[in-house]
Amino acid sequence: MPASPIRKLVPYAEAAKRKGTKVYHLNIGQPDIETPRMALDAVRHFDFKVLEYSHSAGNESYRRKLSSYYKRMGIDVDYSQIIVTTGGSEAILFGFMSCLDAGDEVIIPEPFYANYNGFAVAANVVVKPLTSYIGNGFALPPVAEFEKLITPRTRAIVICNPNNPTGYLYSKEEMETLATIVISRGLYLFSDEAYRDFCYSGTHLSAMNLKGAEDNVLMMDTISKRYSACGGRIGALVTRNQQVLDTVMKFAQARLSPPSFAQILGEAATELPADYFNSTKAEYLKRRDVLVSRLNKMPGVFCPNPGGAFYAMASLPVDDSDVFCQWLLESFSYEGQTLMLAPAGGFYGTPGLGTKEVRLAYVLNTEDLEKAMDCLERALEEYPGRS
Repeated sequence: MPASPIRKLVPYAEAAKRKGTKVYHLNIGQPDIETPRMALDAVRHFDFKVLEYSHSAGNESYRRKLSSYYKRMGIDVDYSQIIVTTGGSEAILFGFMSCLDAGDEVIIPEPFYANYNGFAVAANVVVKPLTSYIGNGFALPPVAEFEKLITPRTRAIVICNPNNPTGYLYSKEEMETLATIVISRGLYLFSDEAYRDFCYSGTHLSAMNLKGAEDNVLMMDTISKRYSACGGRIGALVTRNQQVLDTVMKFAQARLSPPSFAQILGEAATELPADYFNSTKAEYLKRRDVLVSRLNKMPGVFCPNPGGAFYAMASLPVDDSDVFCQWLLESFSYEGQTLMLAPAGGFYGTPGLGTKEVRLAYVLNTEDLEKAMDCLERALEEYPGRS
């Protein structure tokens, strides 16, 4: 099981804090946006005498409300095609376990969400990474590159749209290219759409709306980012493929049921006003512009402009981003402050890639982001392994 590039440096951050150093956490997608009060109040005031199991697919009332939310997003699915999961993480793992046998292969454009590697290890399947490049903003590689990786053991393609860690938003043409591949080759398309509500340029096309691929697509979703409710651990697996749903249900029954309180929170959140995301999206856009502008003004740093989510990948003039990120926490401080980044090597499946790149999550307010960038700029000047 690989270590998480997002969390593996936590002991160094904790040690820095014990020394009195303030640490700006840009390593993890934990928003500082407040969880909607009406959703929290629904949990606080819920009246029950027994905290009992829910249906293994999740409360029917929640699934019906979730179906209505998807329809407002232009995704027409019935509540019976939704299985509520313990976070988006369980949805991904259930998808792997239900559609893949041991030794089967999945193609994933890299860099990719680091935990896909972990879920693949847990499911005993093989990740075949397909490299995208920072120079062109991590655009989807052409069809021919996918074709080169397809073998008799290939069963699925995995995407995250908008992408974590790059922030890349797949175009309509790119999504239709993926549909052509999975339909012609009889593959599954696992589409992680956790950041659907945070698109800043272009239009999000859900994989659920790819014509002719209805039986090929599994969508993974979560309330963690949408409603700033990461600790609730509520996600969803959505598909129109009944055979897949029947198989996923076996795993859902084995773990009994998803968390009850967070289902109450998620159900209440589906009734937020239509303009709820406007201010949140505007705030993230402001943060993105501050981060990307500051990074690209630093000598030797390059950061493409993300089209969605709240992450950016940047190349740094350092010898090794793992060493640099640890050095930031162990040996550096500027005015009693430092920052925590996620070294990018763990977001790649190809050994040796990402060694000069980092992922930054712009989940802090702009004042703190500016201070964090001040720290990074000074750190790059002082770092002994600058290249």
